[in-house]
Amino acid sequence: MNTELIINNILQPPILFFFLGLLAVYFKSTFEMPPPLPRFFSYYLLFSIGFKGGEELRHSGFNLEVMYALLAAIFIATLIPFYTFFILKKKVGLYNAGAIAATYGSVSAVTFITTASFLSSIKLHFGGHMVAAMAMMESPAIIIGVYLTRKYLQKEGGHAGQIVPKFSRWQTTKEALLDGSVFLLLGSLLIGMISSEKQAHTITPFTESIFKGMLCFFLLEMGLQAGKRMKEIFQSGFLLVGFAIIAPVINAFIGISFAYLIGLSVGNALILSVLAASASYIAVPAAMRIAIPEASPGIYIPMALAITFPFNIVVGIPLYYQIIVKVWEM
Repeated sequence: MNTELIINNILQPPILFFFLGLLAVYFKSTFEMPPPLPRFFSYYLLFSIGFKGGEELRHSGFNLEVMYALLAAIFIATLIPFYTFFILKKKVGLYNAGAIAATYGSVSAVTFITTASFLSSIKLHFGGHMVAAMAMMESPAIIIGVYLTRKYLQKEGGHAGQIVPKFSRWQTTKEALLDGSVFLLLGSLLIGMISSEKQAHTITPFTESIFKGMLCFFLLEMGLQAGKRMKEIFQSGFLLVGFAIIAPVINAFIGISFAYLIGLSVGNALILSVLAASASYIAVPAAMRIAIPEASPGIYIPMALAITFPFNIVVGIPLYYQIIVKVWEM
């Protein structure tokens, strides 16, 4: 393993600000981010990455690689929640297994954005269609997680005489697609695609010049949230802590395998593998509160936010990159 690449990644200002947030919690600092700002930072990052992705897609157009990448992304987002659910359902119960399956099958936009920043730091390009791939990976896992939970509850509940709420695939899909983050991301992608070069250039200072500064502020807030959740996940047992570290690596290998089979470039392969390895702690918890309210947020949110997210941005991204480079050179 190239430890120099990992160290260089850790020393990136956005990552250091994440650790600053962790330290603020550890040392019980009075520092807090005013409540409206984290949502603004999140929306800004989604708008910026979506718009730039739309610009890239306008330049490249839709070709065979784009179609293969989008199909691979959807398949991965469908596959991961299935195996996750069946591994965990006897250990954490159906409700929690469904929520964790949705969490790990879906994606983290902030991990994606951090990966984009990493690729920029090593001057490596990725296609705008990977932004669309990220947006398309949000919904399938949520639908499958809810579907599997309801299906197995009906099997078990039938014997116990329980009444199991009906599951509407259309309603769940609609809620996932109209989630604020997905809606803004897809909308920005479309606007970036239809804007002319001259029109896009007028907002370049906003979409590019301040991007890393905003990312630093957002990761500082993520550090605060992760620090507050750290205790919860360790109270849940070492099985879930281990899963939160091992699952991203397995999922990344799934992403790398598909990227290799369909011939993606190194930059696009890294994006796909990181999307496969990431776990949602924004969109999925919002959906689970409605779809599976019985699942414990004290389990699936800390797993994604306090364990998987830091692992991916500190170790995972440079590790997956090194593996991809070696495999692509073979």
